[in-house]
Amino acid sequence: MPKAVLAVTRYRFIISLGVLGLVSYSLLITRIIASDSLRYTFLFWNLVLAAIPMFLAWWLVNEVRRKGWLGWRQGVAMVLWVLFLPNSFYIVTDFIHLRANYEADLLFDITVLTSFMITGIIYGFVSMFLVHRQLQRRWSEARAYGIIALILLAASFAICLGRYTRWNTWDILLKPAGLLFDISDRVINPSAHIQTYQTTVVLFLVLFATYVVCWEGLRLARSQNS
Repeated sequence: MPKAVLAVTRYRFIISLGVLGLVSYSLLITRIIASDSLRYTFLFWNLVLAAIPMFLAWWLVNEVRRKGWLGWRQGVAMVLWVLFLPNSFYIVTDFIHLRANYEADLLFDITVLTSFMITGIIYGFVSMFLVHRQLQRRWSEARAYGIIALILLAASFAICLGRYTRWNTWDILLKPAGLLFDISDRVINPSAHIQTYQTTVVLFLVLFATYVVCWEGLRLARSQNS
């Protein structure tokens, strides 16, 4: 593909990602105005967090393209990306807040939450796709898939940890001892935290299966256009 065409395609894709987020925000603002309620305002911040892994992935890819995988910048970018990635999919669990109420139609609330969930998942998948491509260029296809699967499994566990115990990414720096205790307790005493493991597996299976379909679909589209 010519560089000019590639640049335009990238620009259009970035714009489309921004429009997707604006649609979600517009729906939520409409609900706030129409219902005079701030019930789902936490979604504003959640979507900002969901977008961060995309920027971290772009940073990581740029560093890898310049100097390969070995380097402190690449290491920092990779660690930050892995730590923030769960935020992209955490919005899936926000459906726990869905309740029938007299503020807005239940179907509209479902639409609002679904919009944020889809946007967050797409942002997360875009970041994974960027990193996956770089992994595949360095290692075999099976190993690259394996690394992505392990990262997504860890992200699913982090999502459950955040939902059940209310930890977030910032607590790695603010409350490392308490976070480490909760993680180690689940590793040492898995029978006492069956729900965490069950939900982790379910989240992982759904997210990974969906990602594989998207990844293979994009590969098929590229092969047909080549």
